[in-house]
Amino acid sequence: MELRQLNTFRMVANALSFSRAAVALNYVQSSVTTQIQVLEEELGTRLFDRLGKRVVLTEAGERFLHYTEKILELVEEARSVVNEDEEVTGSVSISAPESLCTYLLPSVLQQFRVQYPQARVVFRPQPVMNERSSVSEGSVDIAFAIDEAMPSNSLVIENLVDTPLHLLASPDHPLAGFTSLQSSQLQGELFLLTERGCGYRNMLERALNQAGIDMINQLEFSSVEAIKQCAMVGMGIAFLPEMTVTTELAQGRLVELSWSDHDFHAVMQMIWHREKWLSPAMQAFIAMTHEVLDAHLVPAMR
Repeated sequence: MELRQLNTFRMVANALSFSRAAVALNYVQSSVTTQIQVLEEELGTRLFDRLGKRVVLTEAGERFLHYTEKILELVEEARSVVNEDEEVTGSVSISAPESLCTYLLPSVLQQFRVQYPQARVVFRPQPVMNERSSVSEGSVDIAFAIDEAMPSNSLVIENLVDTPLHLLASPDHPLAGFTSLQSSQLQGELFLLTERGCGYRNMLERALNQAGIDMINQLEFSSVEAIKQCAMVGMGIAFLPEMTVTTELAQGRLVELSWSDHDFHAVMQMIWHREKWLSPAMQAFIAMTHEVLDAHLVPAMR
């Protein structure tokens, strides 16, 4: 069993594609296929099911991936220890909700790529409700979230920036003209919400429930952009972080609805496992995130 094979297996498992893994590793696809076949023969079990053009991990593959991650991380740690003065290399895996992928991570990723060209960032999409568990289980190195500040015994949760949250609607919405809405006025309105498990959606649902507002009328979206578009045409009321709607608010395409005695705030968070070895790539990515926030987002939010 070779490290090269393990690295190839991890790449295929993350990409769920032999062709995409080959491109990422700069191999021909036949080389990737051969490495996986040799690995499966040595282990005596199938690691992937090939379902037409789709590739999925078998149960054995899921278990083997867990140990592969540990082995490759330990190898990277060993290399780092004996090459302390060399440039940052290796990889860091991250996950984040769409809002932060759109409004935070592009600047971080660009600066990281320029400053550390030998390091690699792997983005691993996760359902919002699984972000913390993906860090706990080791399938993701660093996760980003917009949520309430909360302690954790196993995770380091850095609260980066306070994030105001707003109820939003089209300027033509019937409630847009009120300076302060009473809870009864929200009864029966259609709410345009992010996917279940989203931290700030949970905050709104609790507030509506405490106010006795029935949540029967709602549409759920996986895309913040889709929510904004639907709100702008007057379909319903959105609830989104301020950073995602600054342009629309400035242009008057969306307006903030003020709900009496309710002021919503969450926190932009960066999360990693407390017991995880922080590789040079992870340390550099964490530092770069702080640098970009300090230079761009934080002054704009003060």
